[in-house]
Amino acid sequence: MQYETKILTTKYQKPDAYGALSMPVYYTAAFEFESAKAMGDAFCGRSMAPSYARIANPTTTYLEERVRQLTGAVSVTALNTGMTAIHYALTAVSAAGLNIVASKHLFGNSVSLLRDTLGTFGVEARFADFTHLDEVEALIDDKTCALFFEIITNPQLFVADIKRLANIAHQAGVPLIADTTIVPFSTFRSVDFGVDIEVVSSTKYISGGGTGLGGLLLDYGRFDWSQSPSSALQARTKKVGKKMAFTARVKTELVTNLGGLMTPQVAYMETLGLDSLDIRFRRQAETTLWLAKACQQLPGIKRVNYTALEDNPFYELSRAQFGPLPGAVFTIDLASKQAAWAFIDNLQVIRRATNLFDRKSLAIHPASTIFGLFTAEQCAQMSVLDSTVRLSIGLEAQEDLLEDIRQSVEKSSVSLG
Repeated sequence: MQYETKILTTKYQKPDAYGALSMPVYYTAAFEFESAKAMGDAFCGRSMAPSYARIANPTTTYLEERVRQLTGAVSVTALNTGMTAIHYALTAVSAAGLNIVASKHLFGNSVSLLRDTLGTFGVEARFADFTHLDEVEALIDDKTCALFFEIITNPQLFVADIKRLANIAHQAGVPLIADTTIVPFSTFRSVDFGVDIEVVSSTKYISGGGTGLGGLLLDYGRFDWSQSPSSALQARTKKVGKKMAFTARVKTELVTNLGGLMTPQVAYMETLGLDSLDIRFRRQAETTLWLAKACQQLPGIKRVNYTALEDNPFYELSRAQFGPLPGAVFTIDLASKQAAWAFIDNLQVIRRATNLFDRKSLAIHPASTIFGLFTAEQCAQMSVLDSTVRLSIGLEAQEDLLEDIRQSVEKSSVSLG
């Protein structure tokens, strides 16, 4: 089946008693069993029946199965935020004394998770510019348990060569973990480029309307976990095989012990979001490209950054990896931080809010918000500029969005003299 058909035809785990066309929301904490044996089988993983809603829920499992069939992953775990998905992915592969080689151009909270949270537990974060592969390669040693990066960085919009990264990782016996949130899996198949583990903030494209927080963790079953320096993963390879140890640790340890499973209410809303994911993305991304080109002609805007623009330094690589529509977000640079703030304050259609890929267009000043607790020196090292405004483009009419940007730039210029 083609993607558009497959997305609408995934069957339920069990037939619904009333033939509901939308998967029901199972508002329950616990499930009744026919016998003590059936209960024991569920709790010990010998059956697929849900044991307790902290560990599995039919509505959440249905979302996981839909994503699994769409992507070709061997397993999908739906969690309560994108940050939870990143946390579980990195925790599953790491241990005290090991290191993770990560992009220095990550989202702010991903940096602090690596540097502060995991660092507290003895996991070393080694940051490199992933657009310079020699830097990455130089940091890998026999204690490296993963490479972690964003396929297009937020908000810098830098693009790494994913296939070459995968080759470096796999030659060293290291898994490649990618945050692919910025381009949905309806357009970009990360497994085709060598990604082993994929994390997605489903709050973004899949939810579509900012109605709920969610994250997805996908395992493509390609990596041999017997190569991992993690003793926990090595032990699991003896029980479940070399390719399923990561999933086994996530499903039977992290989900159970940390309690981050996606709620059935959010899973239901994101299941509905999947239905229109591809058509929404294409409309939003087409508008983004149109706007980015138009903004290049507006006086007062110093720079427009979108990797589908032909003068962008990542244009060729971006097109080869993501096609002509690399996401629905672009950035503009104005004369100063004051100009950027004035521009945001003068917007009338575009909303002043965080989040990405809502149906509504959103504007934010990353340096003072997402990276607001980092020092000026740290921001400079991560290429986060005071002059940058990030624009996430929604479903409004192209002309109305352009007019809002134009009038805001003009008013900002006048107010700042």
